[in-house]
Amino acid sequence: MKIARLLTAITATTVVFAGTAIPNAQAITGGDRDDANHYSNVGMIVFYEAGGRYRCTATLVSDTVLLTAAHCTAGTAGKTIVNFTPVIAEEPPSGLPVAADTAAGYVDADADGVIVDAKGRDWYTGTAYAHPQYSDFTDLKNWNDVGVVVLDKPITGLAPAQIAPLGALDSIAKSDLSHTLFRVVGYGTEVRKTVPVPDDANQGKKPAPQSYPLVRRYADAAGQKLSAQILQVNGNPNDSRGTGGSCFGDSGGPTFFPGEGVAGEKVVTVTSYGYTDNCRYLDGLQRVDIPVVQDWVMPVVTTGAAPADYFGKP
Repeated sequence: MKIARLLTAITATTVVFAGTAIPNAQAITGGDRDDANHYSNVGMIVFYEAGGRYRCTATLVSDTVLLTAAHCTAGTAGKTIVNFTPVIAEEPPSGLPVAADTAAGYVDADADGVIVDAKGRDWYTGTAYAHPQYSDFTDLKNWNDVGVVVLDKPITGLAPAQIAPLGALDSIAKSDLSHTLFRVVGYGTEVRKTVPVPDDANQGKKPAPQSYPLVRRYADAAGQKLSAQILQVNGNPNDSRGTGGSCFGDSGGPTFFPGEGVAGEKVVTVTSYGYTDNCRYLDGLQRVDIPVVQDWVMPVVTTGAAPADYFGKP
């Protein structure tokens, strides 16, 4: 079975999907909009890679560090930018910043580490790093799809999320996993039917990922399988146990446990991949409660300094 990244490419007016033969970056299917801004420490990140502009989701885990996926941080050009507004755009144009040189990426931040977009919003800049043992979607036993963005300036006014302690997911009995809900959060694409047009009889018949709106959403997904590296959940919004799952653009976004907005919830995974083009099946979530991840991530979170080792280091 083919898996795909949940990474999303951004053009001036639309969003398209990147990565076909490898796991896809996702957006929340079903679930709810975070209009109450409950997950105010979850932001949308935008970056350039190979001349294209892409978006993922990330979580503020200290005042200067974002936690996300390695496939959202490996091979980026220039700076990665983040904004924590729950609604980026209901419809085009998005107003997202555009780099003067797409090959170089974002390089024109001001002295405060900020790039102002066409709608007057501040996007905070940082440098992206991927886990040094990131397998680039080649080895599920050593997946390590986790990355960080070290911001140029501290974020104020937001309470960082907490990363779960080692082995947090191992406390769930195997018999209880399918009855346990995990809350996934992200800025992924919305999956819905489109309005048919006269010259396209097939359009609108099946739900499909849409370019807009660009908003933060969350959904509760039931556990399906837990391995040493991956938590797999059922992301189908028709599953009676949960409310949905992730889709394109949700890549790197957090999964909170306990779910359902329970006080004390902590980040246990970041969204990594999905299995279908309409994001209505299983979601693969990279665990962050394991030693190989925390040994690399936690020193960065604690010190705010760039990691000493990272994927692609010269």
